[in-house]
Amino acid sequence: MGTRLREAERLAGATPAHRDRYMDLLRVASLGVVVLGHWLMAAVTVDADGAARVGNLLAEVPRAQILTWVFQVMPVFFFVGGFAHALSYRSLVRRHPDTPPYAGFLRARLRRLLRPTMAFVLVWGALALGLALVGADDARLDAALRLVTQPLWFVGIYLAMAALTPPLLRAHERWGWGAFGALAGAAALVDVARLALGVPYVEFLNFAFVWLAVHQLGFLRADGALRRPPLLAGAGLLGAAVLVALGPYPLSMVGMPGERISNMAPPTLALLCHGLWLVGAVESLRSPAARLLARPRVWRGVVVAGGFSMTAFLWHLTAMLGVYGVLFAWDVPLPEPASGVWWAQVPLRLGAALALTVLLVAVFSRFERPAPGGPVGGGRGAGAVAATGVTLALFGVLGLSMVGFADLLEGHGAVLVAVRVTAPTAVALAVAGWLLVERAGSPFRRTSDARSEPG
Repeated sequence: MGTRLREAERLAGATPAHRDRYMDLLRVASLGVVVLGHWLMAAVTVDADGAARVGNLLAEVPRAQILTWVFQVMPVFFFVGGFAHALSYRSLVRRHPDTPPYAGFLRARLRRLLRPTMAFVLVWGALALGLALVGADDARLDAALRLVTQPLWFVGIYLAMAALTPPLLRAHERWGWGAFGALAGAAALVDVARLALGVPYVEFLNFAFVWLAVHQLGFLRADGALRRPPLLAGAGLLGAAVLVALGPYPLSMVGMPGERISNMAPPTLALLCHGLWLVGAVESLRSPAARLLARPRVWRGVVVAGGFSMTAFLWHLTAMLGVYGVLFAWDVPLPEPASGVWWAQVPLRLGAALALTVLLVAVFSRFERPAPGGPVGGGRGAGAVAATGVTLALFGVLGLSMVGFADLLEGHGAVLVAVRVTAPTAVALAVAGWLLVERAGSPFRRTSDARSEPG
C-alpha cells in the first residue's frame, strides 16, 4: 500500500497543466456517493423462517425518496465517461492517424475496468462453486450470492458506452446538440410506446437511449459546449418535476421494491431529465472546485482515491454483506429498519463496512493499477476482435448482475435480450470477452498524453 501511495504522489506531482482535475473529482465522488447510498439504503431483516430479506430504506421512509434527486449520481459518472472517452479516442487518432484506433482505444479504456471486474467475478465464482460442492444450503447465503453481483449492471452499461464511442463521437462532431437531442427524443418515444401504447419489451431500448444521451453530454463538455450549466440544471429539474407530478413516473430516481414503474430499470425520460439537472448542477460548481483542486494536498487525495475507486465500488456490497454475516453469526438481533435503534447503529455498521472495504481494496486494488502498454497483437481484424470481445463481456457481466451466484450448479438463469443465461455461462462470456479485448489491443505504446483525461 505504501508503494501505491508513493506512486499516486508521483502522478499527482506530474499532472499536466491542461488536465481537467474536476472531472477526476467527479468520477471519484460519484462512485463514493453510490457506495455510501447502498450501505445506507440496505434494510436487512430476517423472517420467522430464517430467510434474510434485503429491503430498501426508502420504502420504509417514502418521504426520503426526494433525496434521490441529489444522491442518485450515476448520471454524473457516465457523463464523466463520455468526456474521458472523447479525449482518449481523439488522442489516439492524433498520434496514429494512419492506424485504425478502435482496438487500441477499447483496450486502453477498458483495462482498468475489466481487470478488477474479472478478479471480482472469478473470486466470487470460485467461492460460490466451493460452497455449492460442499452442499452449503442457507437462505441468507443464497440472498448474499444473488445480491453481491448487482453492481455489475453499471459495468455492462459502461462497456456499451466505450464500444459505441467512435460512431457517437462522429455524430456529435457533425450535429453537436442535435445528436443528444436525437437520443433524448428516442427515449421519449420509447416511454410513449411503453406507457401510453402498451408496446411490450420496448422499454429495454432506454437502457441504451437514456444512458447514451447522458454519455453524449460528456462529449459536449469536452468541446466546451455546456456554456450555461445553471440553465441546463433548471431545465432538467423542471422537466423531471413535471413528469413526476403529471405523469406516471415515481418520485424515486432509484428502483424501489414492488413498484410498477421504475425510473431506473429500465431508465425513463424522467431519469434523463434528472441527469440533465445533475450535470448542470455539478458544472455550475466547476470554478470553486477547480480552485480547491489547485491545492496539492487535495489533488493528491483525488489521485489516491482514483487509483482504487473501481475496486471499492465492486467490493462494497461484499463488505456490507460481511458485516451482516458477522451479525448473523453472533446472533445479534436486527432492529426494525428506520427505527431509533436502527439509526443509532448506522455509524457502527458504516464504520465496519468501511474498514472491511479498506481491507478488500488493499488485497484487490492491484488489478486496477494501469498495466504496462506495448505491442499486444493489433493489426488487421483487431477492431472486429475487440468488438466481439466487448460484446461478450457486456453480456457476461449484465447476465451476472441479473442471476447472481446462487444455485450455481442447478441451472438458475434469467433472460437477457431473448437469450437465457446462467451464472456459469455468464462467467465464461465475461472472461472470454475480456481476453479478446486484451489480445486485440493495438500496438500503440502508452504515452504521457494518455494521462490527460480521467482514468
